[in-house]
Amino acid sequence: MFDCESSKLSNPLHVLIHHIQELKRQILSLLLCLPTSLLALLLLLLLAYNGFYTFCFHLPFLPDSPPEGAIFPPEKLAGDPVPKWVPPHFSSSSSSTSSSKLSSSSPVMYVVKEENAPMFLNPHLSALQNQRNPTVPMSTFSTHRRRRLRKHKRKLKSVPSESKPPLFSTRIRSFFAGNSTSPCNVRVFMTWISSKSFGSRELLSVESLFKSHPNACLAIVSKSLDSDKGIRMLRPLQDLGFRAIAISPDFEYLFKDTPAESWYFELRKGNVNPGGVPLGQNLSNLLRLALLYKFGGIYLDTDFVVLKSLSKLRNVIGAQTIDPRTKKWSRLNNAVLVFDKNHTLLFKFIQEFALTFDGNKWGHNGPYLVSRVVSRVIGNQQNPGSNFTVLTPSAFYPVNWSRIRSLFRAPTDEVHSKWRLEKLRNLCTQSFGVHLWNSQSRRLKVEKGSIMDHIMSNFRCF
Repeated sequence: MFDCESSKLSNPLHVLIHHIQELKRQILSLLLCLPTSLLALLLLLLLAYNGFYTFCFHLPFLPDSPPEGAIFPPEKLAGDPVPKWVPPHFSSSSSSTSSSKLSSSSPVMYVVKEENAPMFLNPHLSALQNQRNPTVPMSTFSTHRRRRLRKHKRKLKSVPSESKPPLFSTRIRSFFAGNSTSPCNVRVFMTWISSKSFGSRELLSVESLFKSHPNACLAIVSKSLDSDKGIRMLRPLQDLGFRAIAISPDFEYLFKDTPAESWYFELRKGNVNPGGVPLGQNLSNLLRLALLYKFGGIYLDTDFVVLKSLSKLRNVIGAQTIDPRTKKWSRLNNAVLVFDKNHTLLFKFIQEFALTFDGNKWGHNGPYLVSRVVSRVIGNQQNPGSNFTVLTPSAFYPVNWSRIRSLFRAPTDEVHSKWRLEKLRNLCTQSFGVHLWNSQSRRLKVEKGSIMDHIMSNFRCF
C-alpha cells in the first residue's frame, strides 16, 4: 500500500498537482482568517477599478479644416442693402470657377468650426439629418455625446421628419394655379409644426378665412396634416367648394437661394444649437418668411380669426404695441404678414434669422426679429427700405395678450354689456381680425353672450 502511493507521488505531474492543491488550501485558510471588513475593502477596490476601466472614454478632436465661405458679409446687418446672392456650397470640381467669381470687392464672411463647439446631431430630428454629410461617423461618438443627444429627444419630437411627398414645388404651384371654376384670387399660408392636434380653435381660424375670402386658396404647410387625418379634416370645407390643402414642407426647396439655406445646412450638420425653445416653433418663424418670399401672399397664424377681407392689403406688417409717450409702435408681430413675392423686407427678415438665431430666447426669432429689422430699416436714412406699411395694433392685434380673457367672458352687468357692444363695433369697423393668443387663451371656455360667442356664431361657414 505504502509502496504504491510512493510510486504515484514520484510521478512529476502528480507531484505538481499535489502542490497546487496544497497551495489552494493554504490561501483559503488565510482568507478565512482575515477580518470581514478587510475582505469588503478588497472587494470595493476591485469594483472601483472595474468601473473606471469600463466607463472611461476618449473625446475625439476634429481635425482642423480650412475656412468655408459663408453667404453673407460680416459687416452687413439685416437692415442694410441686400447683397447679391452667392450660392452657399461649392463643390470641389467648381472651386476654381467659384473663386474667380468672388472678387476682392465682394465681401465674404468666413466661419471656422471651433474644436469645442457644441454639436447636436439629433437622431430624433430626422428632418434635419444629412446622411450624405455626417460631421462625425457614429462609430466615433463618445459615451458622453450619445447621452447628450438622448437628452434632447423628447424636446424635438414635434419636428417633422425628412420623408415627404416628392415635388413640393409641383404640388403647391398646381394648387395655386386653380381652375376656371375655382380660381385662386387670394393666396394664403398657414403652418402647423406641432405635436398637438389641429383642433376646433384652429378650424375656427380656417372657417373665418373662407367666410371673408370664399375664393381664397389655403395651403397649410404641415407634415402631420398631410395625411389621411388631414384629408378627413379638410374634406367638409372642400365639399362646400372651398380650396384648402395640407402639404408637407420641403425645407431644402423653400430655403434654397436665401440666407436660410446655409443656416439650415449647418443645422443639419450639427453646428447650430437648437436651444431650449421648441425647434418646431422657430422653424415655423422661418418657414412663413420663406413661403412668402418664394410665392407671395398672406400668412396667418392658426389662432387668428379673420373679420374682414385682407385682399386689398399689400406689403403690410402689424404693430402689436404702441409707446404711449411717443405714439409710435414699440413692437411688431409676425402672426399676420402680407407681402409680394421676393420682397426686400422678407429677405432681410430671413437674413436676420440666419445671422442672429438664438434658440434659447422666446420671440427672439419671431416678433422681436421683425421689430429689430424694421426699426433698422426705418432708421437708416440712406436705405429707407421699400414699399411696406406698418399698421396700427387695431388692425391685427386689437386685444393685447394680457386682456384676451375679456373676449371669452359674458357680460355680468350693464356696464360690461355696454363695453361688449362698443368693443364689437370697434372690431367690425377698425380690425381685419383678432389674434387670440392661443398660449394664453387655449384653455378658456367661450361663455354664452361673450364677444367670442358672437364671433363664432356669425363667422362659421358650416
